[in-house]
Amino acid sequence: MEYAETVYSHPSFKRNRDPILEVLRDCLPATARVLEIASGSGQHAIYFQAALAATKWQPSDPDPNCRESITAWANRKDSKILPPLSIDAQAESWGISEGEEYEAIVCINMIHITPFSCVEGLLSNASRILAKNNLLFLYGPFKRSGEHVSQSNQRFDEDLRRRNSEWGIRDLEIITSRADREGLALSEVIEMPQHNLSVIFKRS
Repeated sequence: MEYAETVYSHPSFKRNRDPILEVLRDCLPATARVLEIASGSGQHAIYFQAALAATKWQPSDPDPNCRESITAWANRKDSKILPPLSIDAQAESWGISEGEEYEAIVCINMIHITPFSCVEGLLSNASRILAKNNLLFLYGPFKRSGEHVSQSNQRFDEDLRRRNSEWGIRDLEIITSRADREGLALSEVIEMPQHNLSVIFKRS
């Protein structure tokens, strides 16, 4: 079997895959059709679909090199994930066909390394795509009430903003307020290792 040349591997994947999996196992329907936004290397998609075997996992990424990596990992692991889509989170429309239903949208470690327009696009498109009571799952570092939850998160935020002034750790309360305006109600906030959070919204 021929593999794609571009194969990315992120060290954080091995650290966070199992804690995230346990949350997804609890909140996703067993046969959920899942749309993952900003799948990156594709490692999470491969791992979660294998562990949650009855799910249909649709990865996506706007970067062609990332989509190549997703395909390469899928080939190497003989994965049942669907071929990756080209979706830019900040686009006004993601081009999802009418009647194409997803029980959940998953977005891991994206919103702090993209402009806030990607957060706005994620929330508005999730609102259009998800049916009532279906889920939007976010994972990553967040501020709480405008404050960092750890010194390490503060240092990380400062580093992100040095690299790109449009990046940075987001305030959970701002995200929650924007989500509420889009008809996405905060359902649960779960503390995760390394000062990260899993945040679950339900379409109201």
